[in-house]
Amino acid sequence: MLTDVDLKQDVQQFWNESSCGEVYASGPSQAAYYESHSRIRYQLEPYIVEFAKFHEGANKDVLEVGVGMGADHAEWAKSGPRYLAGIDLTSRAVEHTQTRLAAGGLESDVRLADAEALPFDDETFDIVYSWGVLHHSPDPPRTIREIHRVLRPGGMARVMLYHKYSLTGYMLWTRYALLAGRLFRSLRDIYASHLESPGTKAYSARETRSMFSQFSRVAIRHQLSFGDLLLGEAGQRHQGALLTLARRFWPRWFLSRALKNQGLDLLIEASK
Repeated sequence: MLTDVDLKQDVQQFWNESSCGEVYASGPSQAAYYESHSRIRYQLEPYIVEFAKFHEGANKDVLEVGVGMGADHAEWAKSGPRYLAGIDLTSRAVEHTQTRLAAGGLESDVRLADAEALPFDDETFDIVYSWGVLHHSPDPPRTIREIHRVLRPGGMARVMLYHKYSLTGYMLWTRYALLAGRLFRSLRDIYASHLESPGTKAYSARETRSMFSQFSRVAIRHQLSFGDLLLGEAGQRHQGALLTLARRFWPRWFLSRALKNQGLDLLIEASK
């Protein structure tokens, strides 16, 4: 059985091979390369901008946990923060983000670090933001405690975690449990084995609220992801005739209206 140290190394290796969303980046110059990534990212996930509220970073101390390719981090930098920091477990993501910022004439303290042990003093930040990162940690509750620690009283955490009861989870279960004749395989095992990096986790709204119990106020809402709707490059690890057929006939209009609470993304706003 993998230890947390082993799992963290596997997660680090997975994302060091290709940062999340790197498949969407292309172009003849650095500027074009990163612009193409940002453009497609916000086309596929337009709700990020509304949720993040980048403009609120003005004159604030802001931390992003898990910078990835740096699209959101560049938006925080553009808001005019007093101090901006970003961390990631992988050198690839740190390099992507630093390169993107330099190309845009933007500044931030971006460094290699572990979300389970943030390298910042208590009560350092007004805003801590993390999109789709903490569920890859071996110990997500610990990362949330760390976010609480580095936030100032009254500070705001905005975090996206994966939702256990999602269309994405049901699709993966159908392929890797039902069609494989393993009907008693759990969603927990399905996510850990077949969604992104090894050990990926997903939570119910109740479990999520419990992890954020230290905070004074917690608001959670569900969001259908582009993966739930089979848009973009969703499912690229699971290519086959079944996925090709599903992409063609997927009832996106119906799902967007009837199953809004079955989205993969849980959007959490928590104030300290």
